[in-house]
This record gives sequence, C-alpha cells and structure tokens, in this order.
Amino acid sequence: MGMTITEKILAARAGQEKVVPGDLINADVDIALGNDITAPIAIRQFRESGAEKVFDKDRVILVPDHFVPNKDIASAMQAKELRDFAKEQELTWFFDAGEMGVEHSLLPEKGLVLPGDLVIGADSHTCTYGGLGAFSTGIGSTDLAAAMIRGKVWLKVPESIRFVYKGTLSPWVEGKDLILYTIGDIGVDGALYMAMEFTGPVIEQMGMAGRLTMANMAIEAGGKNGIIAPDAETESYVSPRAVRPYKNYRSDEDAVYAKVIEYDVSNIEAQVAFPHLPENTRGISEVGEIIIDQAVIGSCTNGRIEDMRSAAAVLKGKKAAKGVRLIIIPSTPCVYNTALKEGLFEIFTQAGAIISPPTCGPCLGGYMGILAKGERAVATTNRNFVGRMGHPESEVYLSNPAVAAASAVLGKIGSPDEL
Repeated sequence: MGMTITEKILAARAGQEKVVPGDLINADVDIALGNDITAPIAIRQFRESGAEKVFDKDRVILVPDHFVPNKDIASAMQAKELRDFAKEQELTWFFDAGEMGVEHSLLPEKGLVLPGDLVIGADSHTCTYGGLGAFSTGIGSTDLAAAMIRGKVWLKVPESIRFVYKGTLSPWVEGKDLILYTIGDIGVDGALYMAMEFTGPVIEQMGMAGRLTMANMAIEAGGKNGIIAPDAETESYVSPRAVRPYKNYRSDEDAVYAKVIEYDVSNIEAQVAFPHLPENTRGISEVGEIIIDQAVIGSCTNGRIEDMRSAAAVLKGKKAAKGVRLIIIPSTPCVYNTALKEGLFEIFTQAGAIISPPTCGPCLGGYMGILAKGERAVATTNRNFVGRMGHPESEVYLSNPAVAAASAVLGKIGSPDEL
C-alpha cells in the first residue's frame, strides 16, 4: 500500500519509512514562522522556558505584517518584541519596514519555503505553502515556542481527501472560485483535520498564484493542510528562488484516500461567499442585488501580481461607483514595485482606488479599511466571519479579484461581464 504526498513528507521528517493516518509523530521542522500577533506570545514562552538560543537561526522566520506599519501603541510594542528578539537571536530572516510583505506571499516569493518542506506557523493560513508541494499547517503560539527551541513538532498524521478538477475554466473563473466552490460543497468542517490534495488537469494547467490561493483556504474547510504535487510549473517558480536544496514528493498510485471527489469546472461560475461563513457560496448569477460600501483587493489569498493584473484588466478606463471605497493592497514589496512598473497603479488611482503598502490590514479587522455598523464589503480575503472586518453588524462577501473590481465599479456585487 502506497502513501500520499502528505504521508511521504511526514514520514521523511519523522525519520520513518512509512506512516499511516492516525500515527502520532515527532517531526523535524524546516521552517517555524511567526508574525506580529502570534510571535510575541511565543517569544515570552521561549524566555519562560529558560531557552537561550533558537534551534536554527536560518529556520525561524518572523514577519510583522498584521499591524505594520504600526497602527497604535499596542501594535508598535508587539512589533518591537519581534525586532528585539530577531536581533538578539541573529535571525537570518526577519522582514521589517520596506522589506515586509504579507507572510504567506512573501516566503514563497523569497524561496524560503520549498517543495517537500514541513512548515509550521502560528497563523492558520500557513497551509498556503501546500501550493508548492510542502506540508504546511497552522499551530498555536505555545507550539511555535517549542519548535523554536527544539526544531520539532508533534503531529497526528491526517487522512487525505483527493480532489480532482476536470474540464475547462470559464472566463473570470480562477483558483479562488474553485476553492470557494469546494468549500461550499463540503462545508467548513468537510475536511476536518484532513489533508486536502488538489489534483487533475485543471490544477496541472493552473499557475502558482492560483495554487497558493487554493491551498491557503484549505483551513476554511477544516483541513489540516492543502497540498498540490510539484510539477514543471512548480519547478519554474521555485528553482530561481530556492535558498537551499529541496525534494519533490508525489502520491503513489496505490495511495489510500478517505474520499475522492471530482468536479467538472466547466459548470462552475465565479463564486461569492455570503456572510458569515466561507461555505455560504453562490454563483455570481445567483447573487442578486447586494449594494456595497467597500471593495478590498489583497491579502495572503489574492494579493499577488496576477491578482493585481486581474483587477486592473477590469478597472482600466473605469471608475469606482460613488460611495464605494476601493482599497488595493499589493501583498509584497516586489508585487508593489511590479504593479507600479507595469502601470497598474495608474489604472487603480484613475479608478479612484486607495493603494496601501503591503499589510494584512483589513482582512482581520486590523486597519486600512475597517467597516462601520451596517456596511458591506466585497473582498478577496479568505474569511467572512461575524466582525471579521470591523463592526459585528457589518458584512463581508468573498470573491476573486475580477469580481471585486467589477463590483467596485457597479456599486454592487457583480460580474465583469456586466460592465
């Protein structure tokens, strides 16, 4: 009996020839990641333990990205804790100020997370890196502290669900729509503590941005991780960036899955997730008349250059509707500079958009676009829980960048085809 890609990576990192779902393992960590919200707690736990040095200064990465540039005194103090710790521990990879980007966009871009890695991060969307063929998952701050000290993590090997995507994508349908449709189909607990393995001809033809987006939202279906086997597309993205050697894994043909679910994407239109769960999805033709106050294009889900180009293609020569705040947040300095060089910022500003420096910002209700009572936003972010982007009586609708851009122009949630 063969193993899935997830099982192979976990077996390798546990120093075992084979693992099966349900096994409890103590595995070596390739990358331990923290941000300005979660890492301060881990740093305090690190100090309380009596530890003096992290297990490997090249493998502990800190990225203050949630409230940076600092929005208030409390966030400034949190960021300072990271800066002081990074300096004290002489961490190789600490990203601040003009180098800072949204962590889950920044690390792949920098070649710091690689195929075959075991990555843990004190952030639920650490599962993003499965798009590269890594096993990556979110953990708590206490577990991060332990990993920073020992370089190991205790895990239960998850069962795997294999998702197979066939057919041809319609115009304006992207990776974001496929993962929203999938979550809408199986529910927010449909893959609880399971590996979501995305496969099929559609995935093979998908660019890295779409793959990272799909893996990013595995947690929204309860998944332990999302993962896509590396291929030529992965290699073309990773090889020029990689800061160290890596190994590609693929599932065996006789690997055992808890379920195999197939989709014909030809029948899937652009999706919108209604409040207050990512599973409340509807096709764009079924949305109805949803007037919006704000449109946000960015985040670790959809803030990459491909997302900026998608939004610009819709916004070119158009203006955001009166009363709609259009906020665009490139996810890294590289994305920012590329968008600037390609003339996308001119398109955005002529459309009446606000362009933010890289930050998580409004995604978690941090800043740069907080909603007031009764306001509605369409956003390319990954969560739309109650109060996620501001007031508990506000509403967030999730979509891809093209739909968010079109909605800003229309003043209501709608498709680019309506423009």
